[in-house]
Amino acid sequence: MSQTPSLSQLQQPDAFLRRHLGPDAAEQQAMLEVLGLASRDELIEQTVPPAICLTGELQLPAALDEQAALAKLRGYAEQNQLWTSLIGMGYYGTVTPTVILRNVLENPGWYTAYTPYQPEIAQGRLEALLNFQQLTIDLTGLDLASASLLDEATAAAEAMALAKRVAKAKSNLFFVDEHCHPQTISVVSTRAEAFGFELVVDDVANLGRHQVFGALLQYPDTHGEIRDLKPLIEHLHAQQALACVATDLLSLLLLTPPGELGADVVFGSAQRFGVPMGYGGPHAAFFATRDEFKRAMPGRIIGVSKDARGNIALRMALQTREQHIRREKANSNICTAQVLLANIAAFYAVYHGPQGLKRIAQRVHRLTAILAAGLEQKGVQRLNEHFFDTLTLEVGGAQSAIIESAKAARINLRILGRGQLGISLDETCDEDTVERLFDIFLGADHGLSVEALDAGQVPEGIPAGLRRSSPYLTHPVFNAHHSETEMLRYLKQLENKDLALNQSMIPLGSCTMKLNATSEMIPITWPEFANLHPFVPREQAQGYTLMIDELEEWLRAITGFDAICMQPNSGAQGEYAGLLAIRRYHESRGDAHRNICLIPASAHGTNPASAQMASMRVVIVECDAEGNVDLEDLKRKAAEAGEQLACLMATYPSTHGVYEEGIREICEVIHAHGGQVYMDGANLNAQVGLARPADIGADVSHMNLHKTFCIPHGGGGPGMGPIGVRAHLAPFVANHPVIELKGPNPENGAVSAAPWGSASILPISWMYIAMMGPQLADATEVAILNANYLAKQLGGAFPVLFSGRNDRVAHECILDLRPLKAETGISEEDVAKRLMDYGFHAPTMSFPVPGTLMVEPTESESKHELDRFIEAMLSIRAEIAKVQNGDWPAEDNPLKRAPHTLADVIGVWERPYSIAEAVTPTEHARAHKYWPTVNRVDNVYGDRNLFCACVPLDDYRE
Repeated sequence: MSQTPSLSQLQQPDAFLRRHLGPDAAEQQAMLEVLGLASRDELIEQTVPPAICLTGELQLPAALDEQAALAKLRGYAEQNQLWTSLIGMGYYGTVTPTVILRNVLENPGWYTAYTPYQPEIAQGRLEALLNFQQLTIDLTGLDLASASLLDEATAAAEAMALAKRVAKAKSNLFFVDEHCHPQTISVVSTRAEAFGFELVVDDVANLGRHQVFGALLQYPDTHGEIRDLKPLIEHLHAQQALACVATDLLSLLLLTPPGELGADVVFGSAQRFGVPMGYGGPHAAFFATRDEFKRAMPGRIIGVSKDARGNIALRMALQTREQHIRREKANSNICTAQVLLANIAAFYAVYHGPQGLKRIAQRVHRLTAILAAGLEQKGVQRLNEHFFDTLTLEVGGAQSAIIESAKAARINLRILGRGQLGISLDETCDEDTVERLFDIFLGADHGLSVEALDAGQVPEGIPAGLRRSSPYLTHPVFNAHHSETEMLRYLKQLENKDLALNQSMIPLGSCTMKLNATSEMIPITWPEFANLHPFVPREQAQGYTLMIDELEEWLRAITGFDAICMQPNSGAQGEYAGLLAIRRYHESRGDAHRNICLIPASAHGTNPASAQMASMRVVIVECDAEGNVDLEDLKRKAAEAGEQLACLMATYPSTHGVYEEGIREICEVIHAHGGQVYMDGANLNAQVGLARPADIGADVSHMNLHKTFCIPHGGGGPGMGPIGVRAHLAPFVANHPVIELKGPNPENGAVSAAPWGSASILPISWMYIAMMGPQLADATEVAILNANYLAKQLGGAFPVLFSGRNDRVAHECILDLRPLKAETGISEEDVAKRLMDYGFHAPTMSFPVPGTLMVEPTESESKHELDRFIEAMLSIRAEIAKVQNGDWPAEDNPLKRAPHTLADVIGVWERPYSIAEAVTPTEHARAHKYWPTVNRVDNVYGDRNLFCACVPLDDYRE
């Protein structure tokens, strides 16, 4: 007689773990058998050095199932108070059109894609980014725009760095208008100190007293004033300095563009174009400059090129400027940008069109003008003569009473100096908002009526000489998708052009393209998380405080560090923030002369670029034949650096995909010479639950929450790169000028615009850890199992370049294509493009070793999907053999012609291989064909004929 299971037996303690892991128990056992192993424990014993292994399980709460985790987080969210925030300072209420909310922000076809390094399978988001660039170009009045930066404040710092690179002025002084947003001034000050620039923050009236290489001006400024910048810009140009202007994108629909006033660089936040405030982010910054400065431009640029058939194709342009190529000579250390948010802002503009956007701007300005007129009638003094959406008011002794009235009405005002208050209106405001503000400032019996004021003569806030007259957004894309039906189909057409995780595995080495579970994503659009201004009083954000504090506690347990700084909003920002903490620590001990940073030759390009940004001198440490750091070379260079040694930047496991046995000794060598160890967290997915960076010997490390902890890559951002530090470095991490953080020294500057960086995506990582608990170690073990299974199955066809103890790899492996290339002429790029015909995104090409492919399967891919990838790679190896044997010509074969498109199939077919061999090389491809929409893109043509705006329709006809 069968025994009915009890309730306890029916509970599922691993309910989410089973959803997160790709291979089930049977599949895992089958892979272990291929490796000649009986258990995962045996694999880990053979792979991870015993000296670094964590004893015992992670000290985390037991895993919650999806519903319980969502319920707990909902309880936190409900402790956030949703007031009307009229604080401004670069953050505004906005309305995300629901067609964009549902079909982009909440759509895995958009949020699980990777940075578009493979343009043939990324034409959809490349077009969206090109729209963003066109939007930026049109509204700023400049020639060239980037595809987004991290936030407005870091964009300001990048503008300063660009000015120093290209200005002919010999000065080392940069001027900052004291009426810029305070968080911008702080981030720029931090960057200037690190670069060794002199900085003066002063009233623009005093600009003439200084010889500078550039100046930062704000238009409108933080208090709402609108000045004619032309005289200031002409003064700067007279001394061969650059004018950098921070601006508000919505205001530029009504204001003369800064580019028309002579500005050289124009930047700001695109947040109010449909992107929720999210307690500080993520938001896309826009950045525009002159064509002559294109090679000094920070961040990524989307350009127009042609494919192999001569058709228009988009790609990332001028990539030789970027950190992964130029390393310490790069323009910046930017790796992750804000692609998903830039796309949302661009779609907001496409959906509303030029007239709809202008109507929103006019309405915001009209409401502000009515508010200004009513308050002026009643004798309230306004400090800014001109305005777009912001009023700064002198209320004297009534300040406290007004603040209390505002609190009673659940409205947040900007509290300035004694007797001063600020109000910034936005798209979400209406007549009732203005009526409530009249009540707050004037009392209930003020006698004012918005309707009566609107019917009368209300003075405009924009000076007549600065009203915009130039056209904008005339390209058809901004004038064709204004019904929801048209917009929905446009979004779907773009999505269909791209390959994301909702279609297939993306085996990019060093990128950890794992599952971004739906339950992890759901909370980010809850209003309680999405709609908070970053500078609300802390008591209104108790839910965020509880969630962030708990996440920090969990990250400390996972990494072994004593403190966490949540501010860096990308991995590269985390590197920069960690190096600044090291620099401040040395300075506090009288060791300011310590400025040498040792970096292994295998390091990611952001490492040397970040070290350069912290004014450290990079010294490269060589690797041995097995891919490990050459210990003797390290010892020699550490000794040579001596009292000048600041730190070592090391990735663990290494970027060669192995656990280096000597990592503890490496750390000890650095510490013995008075240096600090920065551990790059790019490969933390191979440590969690098995080892901890702090236990190994690291003093500071960043954690890519968009890799290891499930924040999706968004097609190239957002990301989050918080840093963990040992106790002695904790006082030296970033603070914030608006919301002071507990722990770091108050005088420490900010590295990002918002106190907790991109806070609204932190619930994703919170959910992941809450639902995994100590079972995070299972994810790490399966990631290692999947990588070793791939290495075993593919090693016979493509040699695995590096391996560690017992010939095991860590969570990724490098396949060496150089011998085949030498023999056949088939390159790693040919293989990468051919994989598209099989329905795969390529592994990482030529990093960290040229001529190779680095494969990282993650724990989320099933054995079935791994076997499909193995089948594709072995089939490609057989195709290469046909080239080797002379069956196919060296320059006319499926690899050299890949990827294949419908245009190939419907045209005249005169090739030595069949259509079926080209486009349906496997059963899966026959059943689930993914079609690239362009043939192989010509990179050289795109850079030689640089065009970075929307393509005229006639060009497609040609």
